[in-house]
Amino acid sequence: MRGGMMMTHVSFAAFWLFMTVLLAVIELSTLGLITIWFAFGAAVTIIVALLGGNIWVQLFTFIIVSTVILLTVRPIATRHFNNHIKKTNIDAVVGRKLIVKATIDNIKGTGKVDMDGSTWLAASSIDEVVIEEGTEVRVVRVQGAKLIVEREV
Repeated sequence: MRGGMMMTHVSFAAFWLFMTVLLAVIELSTLGLITIWFAFGAAVTIIVALLGGNIWVQLFTFIIVSTVILLTVRPIATRHFNNHIKKTNIDAVVGRKLIVKATIDNIKGTGKVDMDGSTWLAASSIDEVVIEEGTEVRVVRVQGAKLIVEREV
C-alpha cells in the first residue's frame, strides 16, 4: 500500500507540474501579469504533493500562495513593467498640443488642425467657442476621424 500512496503523491505532483507549465505558457502568451502568480502557487503545491499532503491541503496551499503572491507582488510588478508602455494610435493623440490650420467653428462645421504633416478635421469641445487659425490647442478626445480640441491656456 505504501508504494500505491507514493504513486498518488507523484501523480498529484505531476498534475501540479503540468499546471505550473500551462499557467506559465498562458502568461507568456498574454503578458497580463495574472496567471504567473497562479503558476507560482502551483509550483509550491508540487512540494506539498511530494511531501504527502492530501488533496485538500494541496488545494488550500495553491489558493493561499497564489492569492498572497497576486495581492502583494502584482501591484509592485505592474508599476515596474507597465511604465515603459508607449501609447499608440488614438491613445497617443489625446493630450497632444497642435496648431489650428483653419478656424474651428462648430456651428459652421469648420475646423482643421495640423498634426505631423497631416491635416485633421477638428471641433471645439465647447460648441459656442470659435478657435481662430494659428491658435495652439490640446486634443481632449477623438470622435471618429475628428479631433475634439480645446484652446491651450
